[in-house]
Amino acid sequence: MKILLPARLLFAPIAAALLLGAAPGKTPTPGYPAPAFTLTTFEKRKVTLAEMKGKVVVINYWATWCAPCKAEMPMMHDYFNANQARGLEMFGVTTQDSLPQYQLKKLSAVLSYPLSNKMSRGYGAIDNAVPSTYIIDRKGIVRHAKKGAFTAREFKAAIDPLLAEGG
Repeated sequence: MKILLPARLLFAPIAAALLLGAAPGKTPTPGYPAPAFTLTTFEKRKVTLAEMKGKVVVINYWATWCAPCKAEMPMMHDYFNANQARGLEMFGVTTQDSLPQYQLKKLSAVLSYPLSNKMSRGYGAIDNAVPSTYIIDRKGIVRHAKKGAFTAREFKAAIDPLLAEGG
């Protein structure tokens, strides 16, 4: 026996999500508002998306065993140093199977952006791949969700226009 539901019932949840400005599901989706989050840095500072309003936010998932992650970090460090004053916030989030926080303190001390291993809500490595990076614009819209490492040119091309939008 086949049960047919009226189309309005089938599409109502999707329509409601679109009308409310949320992406279907709770994962960060380009073109939709970023899901709220709270992350805790290694320095025990709690950071929320709401606090970042008016800034461009980069969340980069990485792991100590990941060679592309290690190659990407110096570029991100340099870019953040050069652009933080323009309204850029960046956070490196370690994966669950990375080294314990106390072993990463030296790296955290030399990076220009804070590290975290605690982040709430639907964020995480895209398809369990690291590195994975989310870029959120000044209005709180996810503009990029990238699985894999950025080159310096790609990173600059993704973020420069968002920083140029002003705050």
